[in-house]
Amino acid sequence: MKKNNCLFAAWLALASALVSAQGKIETPPTGPPAQPAKTIVFVASDYRNGGVMGVYRGFEEASKKLGWQIRLEDGRGQKATQAAILAQAVAARAHGIVFGGFDPFDFGEQVAAAKQSKTMLVGWHAAKEPGPSKDLFVNVSTQPVDVARRAADFVIQDAIAGRRPVGVVIFNDNQYAVANAKTQVMTATIQACQGYSGCKVLSIENVLISDAAAAMPGVVRTLLAAHGAAWTYSLAINDVYFDEINFPLALAGRTDIRNVSAGDGSNKALGRIAAGISQQVATVAEPLKMHGYQLADELNRALAGAPPSGFQSTPILVTTALMKATGKRGIEPTSGFEAAYSAIWARK
Repeated sequence: MKKNNCLFAAWLALASALVSAQGKIETPPTGPPAQPAKTIVFVASDYRNGGVMGVYRGFEEASKKLGWQIRLEDGRGQKATQAAILAQAVAARAHGIVFGGFDPFDFGEQVAAAKQSKTMLVGWHAAKEPGPSKDLFVNVSTQPVDVARRAADFVIQDAIAGRRPVGVVIFNDNQYAVANAKTQVMTATIQACQGYSGCKVLSIENVLISDAAAAMPGVVRTLLAAHGAAWTYSLAINDVYFDEINFPLALAGRTDIRNVSAGDGSNKALGRIAAGISQQVATVAEPLKMHGYQLADELNRALAGAPPSGFQSTPILVTTALMKATGKRGIEPTSGFEAAYSAIWARK
């Protein structure tokens, strides 16, 4: 009975989180009808970023309903590659460009050229904050500060429950403003350590997302040599770091280290958390498919000369108990947001 009560409580927690997001998603703000026959270039920061690719799948589905032609490009985590793709998109007179997981700040020349040619720019996780920015019509995201704080708070509460010391390594990719913002909040939260004593940030490791697969085994060995048993938790700005961390930790006999991610809820991460056999015990996930639809809707608004929707979704703390409680439903809202957006776009 106690176990069932726990699962029911977990299900209620998820339902509550989704309802708060779905309250607006079920009936999105009135917007312009579809602006068809547009060519859009979606520039992914890196195909290896599961969050970006999850958003793209939703964006692609929505774009078909809008009558757009979509071209997906892989930035490979390299600024030179991303700059070349952006320049090509502007030269080809794309109607819109999506910055998928990287900041336009470093691409002033390409952004200026896009604005000159009236190419509309939107992004996902492309700025520190959600909403309009200097370079983007809108940046679709949850509040990264909230995501980071929830991840760090979970570590502290998990440590209290298990009477474990808190020695944290944080994995960052400092080429992204949103990643740096998350890292700053996670660091401050662990150092403040409300409700517990002895919390310490042992190290902040800058590992490029594009290099994570190759770099993590060596990084783990270095960290174990430096910190030993003091390392009890890992925090990361993205799930991708934990795709490769289990084997080197197991090889070193450190299956006790618990890993928590401040985004984005990739399919790989949700799968291993649901299975309950991974050292990643939680992620603060975002409704990626829903974000893909919102991204398409915001771009459609820009193309129609309408203002941004002003909508912002709520992040969801995902644990093994939560995944077991929700079963095959997963974490995406089931409120019919696809139909709601489609109804707006179908208006004459």
